[in-house]
Amino acid sequence: MAQIIQADSISAPPSPLLDVKDLKTWFPIQRGIFSKIVGHVRAVDRVTFSIQKGETLGLVGESGCGKTTLGRTLIGLETAMEGQALFNGRDLVTLSSRERRHLRRQMQIIFQDPLSSLNPRMNILDIVTEGIAQFKMVEGGREDHAKRLMAEVGLDKEAIYRYPHEFSGGQRQRINIARAISLRPDFIVCDEPVSALDVSVQAQVINLLMDLRKSHGLSYLFISHDLSVVSNIAGRTAVMYLGTIVEQGPTSDIIEDPLHPYTKALIAAVPDPGKAKIGEREERLVKGETPSPAAPPSGCRFHTRCPDIMDICPRVDPPDFSHETRLVRCHLYK
Repeated sequence: MAQIIQADSISAPPSPLLDVKDLKTWFPIQRGIFSKIVGHVRAVDRVTFSIQKGETLGLVGESGCGKTTLGRTLIGLETAMEGQALFNGRDLVTLSSRERRHLRRQMQIIFQDPLSSLNPRMNILDIVTEGIAQFKMVEGGREDHAKRLMAEVGLDKEAIYRYPHEFSGGQRQRINIARAISLRPDFIVCDEPVSALDVSVQAQVINLLMDLRKSHGLSYLFISHDLSVVSNIAGRTAVMYLGTIVEQGPTSDIIEDPLHPYTKALIAAVPDPGKAKIGEREERLVKGETPSPAAPPSGCRFHTRCPDIMDICPRVDPPDFSHETRLVRCHLYK
C-alpha cells in the first residue's frame, strides 16, 4: 500500500521578504505656462523580481537604466505610479505616509557618495544615533550605542566625537553602513556603495557587508554597474536595461553563460585578456547610444542596438521566458 503523506507535513516554500510585480515609476514631462504634461520619463517600467530573507540580489546595468530609481522607489524616496511591492506582506505602493513612516525602520539605504550623504554639521555620535532616537530605541546612553556601532563596522570607538570631513572615503562609507544598521532593519538598498572607493577599500567594504548580512540576517538589493563586484556578494543577479529587467537568475550562471544579448554585451565590456583578444571582444560590444527613457523604442527596447535582431523584435515586446535557471526577456528564447 502506498504511503499517505499528511498535508501538514509538506512545508510550503518561504514567502519572499520583498515581492515586486509590474512596478512602474514614471516622471512627468511638463511644458508651457500651465505646466501641461506632454509625456513621461519611464525610469522604471514593469519591473518584477523577489528577494528572500537573508538573500542578496544584485542589480546591474548601464548608467541611466533606472537602477537607482528602483531602489529609491522601494525605500519611499520616489513614488511608484503602478504595480505592487509587497514587503513582509504589506504593499509599499499603497501605504499612506504614516504607515510608511512606521515601516521605515525595517528598510534602509546606503547611498553612493559617502560624503554628501552625511551631514557635515553633525558629529558621528549624532549621525549614527539619530534614527534610534527618533524611534525611541535608545536603551541607556546614546554614546554606548554609537561606540557599539563603530566597533561593528571596524572603526575606533572614539571616532564618534569627530566629524565626517575628518575621515577617508572608506571610513565615511563605514559610517553610512553603521547608520543603516543602527535600527536593526530587515532590508537594505545598497546603491553603488563601493563605486566611489579605491579597489582595495572596495573589497573591505564588501566583506563588511557580507559579515553584517550573516550576523544580522539582512537582505540586500545591491546596485552596481560592475559585474565583478556583484559576483562577490550576490547569489542572484538581475540585469536592467532602459527601465526593465531583461535577465535574472543565479549570478554564476549569468556571468559564465549569459543569455540576453545585452547581458552578453555587459560581460564583453569587462576587460579579460586571458579569455579573448581585444578585437574579438570589441565585436561583441553594443553599438550606438542608449535610447531616451522618455521615448523608448517599440517592441523590445534593446532591438535598436541588438546584434541578434529578428523581424518580431521591433513589433512585439517580449514577456519573461523561463530558460533553464533563469528568466530572460528576449524572443530568442520563446
